[in-house]
Amino acid sequence: MWSGRFREPLNPAFERWQASFRFDVRLLPYEVAASKAHAKALAGAGILDEQELATMLDGLERVIPSAVEEARKLTGAVPADAAPADLLASALPSILLLNPQAEDIHHFVELQLTTLVGRLALKLHTGRSRNEQIATDMRLFVREAIDHILSGLRQWAMSLVHLAERSAEAVIPSYTHLQRAEPVLLAHWLLAYVSMIERDISRFQDAHQRMNLCPLGSGAVSGATLPLDRTIAARELGFAGPTPNSMDATSDRDFMLDFTQAAATLGLHISRFAEEITLYSTAEFGFVDLPEAFSTGSSAMPQKKNPDFTELLRGKCGRLLGTATALAMLLKGLPLAYNKDLQEGQEQVFDAAGTLAGMLAILPDFTAALCFRLDRMHQAATTGYLNAMAAATYLSNKGVPFRKAHEIVGNAVRLGLETRRELNHLKLEELRTLSDVFADDFFDAITLEATLDCHDVAGGTARVRVASAVAAARARLGDNT
Repeated sequence: MWSGRFREPLNPAFERWQASFRFDVRLLPYEVAASKAHAKALAGAGILDEQELATMLDGLERVIPSAVEEARKLTGAVPADAAPADLLASALPSILLLNPQAEDIHHFVELQLTTLVGRLALKLHTGRSRNEQIATDMRLFVREAIDHILSGLRQWAMSLVHLAERSAEAVIPSYTHLQRAEPVLLAHWLLAYVSMIERDISRFQDAHQRMNLCPLGSGAVSGATLPLDRTIAARELGFAGPTPNSMDATSDRDFMLDFTQAAATLGLHISRFAEEITLYSTAEFGFVDLPEAFSTGSSAMPQKKNPDFTELLRGKCGRLLGTATALAMLLKGLPLAYNKDLQEGQEQVFDAAGTLAGMLAILPDFTAALCFRLDRMHQAATTGYLNAMAAATYLSNKGVPFRKAHEIVGNAVRLGLETRRELNHLKLEELRTLSDVFADDFFDAITLEATLDCHDVAGGTARVRVASAVAAARARLGDNT
């Protein structure tokens, strides 16, 4: 592609080492789409006549089917009965063998197109550079990856909402410092993760909106040398418009950084969920029975049911953090505009997208299959003085300053600990030795229901608030089932 300037051939080892085709082959459909858009822009500028454009578009339309068929004949590894959605993915390893001399996906498409339409294919590179091509292909890849992630996130969120609806008024202890704090509705705990997912959705949506500009027409660094109407390519590819600065367009990888950082934050949320399910499935907690379809056993200990899925979720979230960090380190010192270093960023994005795709393909079904041990959770939520806050609130509502109420209830808890009784099993006369504000209505104020309902604020675990929150979450996520 650039041999005219050079007298010596590339060192073979260096040529293989610097080539990106082995991993950017997955950009094939995006490169073809961007090439079609560029061909139409060339026609708009009068570089291609009507017949040439038709031939060019027909050839580009045949690039992928012909490559898949050639790969099948060459290796026999491409299944003839693969579903259309899976056909290209299954063919990619074999497609790599078709043109070993291809340096990257751009070169490969040019070589394939040349075999299909002849020398006309060489006209396609008029007015463009690989710098703008890869910037465009990666935006198309990331945009589509975000669309798939958003779909998976909504499915996972709705699995949590459905679980919250089925849990009715089941309770679970909440924890601070990993010590039991107060009882909350199981639905309230589940909706906490829905809130995290909704923030993740907003982050990916924001990234999608920011990146939705088309670099085609930016040239290598300073803009195309032809009077291209850049809105043609932008419109053809579904972008909101062309990028405003050619130097930024060819070197910008903010959209990749936005994507990997949003993926890393989502990974943190998935990992927290996985950690809690892993903890709650232990014999020490006993709140969750792991679904057998998503668990494994031990090769040595016959009784084991291991939480491999949630453990792998935690591990893969580390990969997501790694991709964001690696990409940030790659970008931090690069001068304008394009530098070959940017090639290294592609694999980070591919890895993040693939990791999330795998996780989100399973998370909704896993979540729907969770079986909570409601009796065990109820016992844990109604023992251990988890109604102490409600007791202090009772005194506060009677006019006792909260700090004093806190001290009085602390003394009541101490009495309960010494006599091995819960607060609701202490006698009224015993409580009145601590404060004469205690009355017969105290015991109604510290029942499980009252302890839940005293948190009657927006976002609280009061039963009416949680019921409303479940309905609101369903409405926001757009589920009508």
